[in-house]
Amino acid sequence: MFSKTLLVLFVLYVCPNSSNGQKEKKFFRPDYTYIEATQSFYKFHRTPLPWLEAKARCALEGAILFHPADYAEAQDTLSFWSATQPAIKGIYLGISDILSEGNFVTVDGKPIADVYSNWLPKQPDNHKNEDCATMTQGGLMNDVMCSGRHSFICKKNIDSLEWNLACNIYNQDYTFDPESGKCYKLHTTPMNWSEAYTACSTELTHLAVIKNQEEADYLAKLVETASAKKIRGSYVRGIFHLGYHNIMNEGWTTVSGTKLNEDTSMFWGGYVPNDSDSQQCGAMFYTGRLTPVDCNLRSLFVCEHQVDCLTMASC
Repeated sequence: MFSKTLLVLFVLYVCPNSSNGQKEKKFFRPDYTYIEATQSFYKFHRTPLPWLEAKARCALEGAILFHPADYAEAQDTLSFWSATQPAIKGIYLGISDILSEGNFVTVDGKPIADVYSNWLPKQPDNHKNEDCATMTQGGLMNDVMCSGRHSFICKKNIDSLEWNLACNIYNQDYTFDPESGKCYKLHTTPMNWSEAYTACSTELTHLAVIKNQEEADYLAKLVETASAKKIRGSYVRGIFHLGYHNIMNEGWTTVSGTKLNEDTSMFWGGYVPNDSDSQQCGAMFYTGRLTPVDCNLRSLFVCEHQVDCLTMASC
């Protein structure tokens, strides 16, 4: 217990200025670029996604799907775009009229009249039910079908940056557990194992991996006590995804690549799953026991973040 108390003190006192210091250091995430003129951070996503998935990806990163606030930001962002991704000719914007046909608004609720609006001639025309907006490298906007795939930019304004001091991370949804020295987030949107893995990675964390029975009990209680009102979508109750798998048929490992051995058998009910098991992803019952599951099974999941100020760019 003494060492755990020291860890808490270490987190609170080694990085005492982390909460406000991130704005001073102009640090949000290592994969975002800060532009002084706009007082904002940006990340260019080359991989095309449908509009709703692009919006969700930015949200997982603690940002929003980019739209220019005004002409000046449009020009600064276009310069960033041409300097970093000149081959990409168009991107999604965080603008749509999904909620009300003909009334384009931004993802943060601003009407199109209050932000940058520079449409191509005769656009928007709602051809084939086009409810989402794109922008060219020339700064011209067009309405397109939201199901189409386009590259996109995520944005985080520095004024909206809040730092999770206890966990030393941008995400306020992570909770510090002094017993394990880790921070955890329960995701209440059910996903399959691969989607859960991606969601944690997008938040710069990973699917939780247990080290002892106390940690297993903590995670089981965290999930079991979640309010059903917060859970969105159908899912398999009684279990949740964790960071174990045998997807590549190379033996069961954690998401960090550590091979499972007999030391972990107590968490699996006295055995370690074998390589021939058709269920190749790991989950945990609410009782705290691990179990192999079908990777396509949709369930809740827990991401973990190891608090370590000495290896963080922000410390």
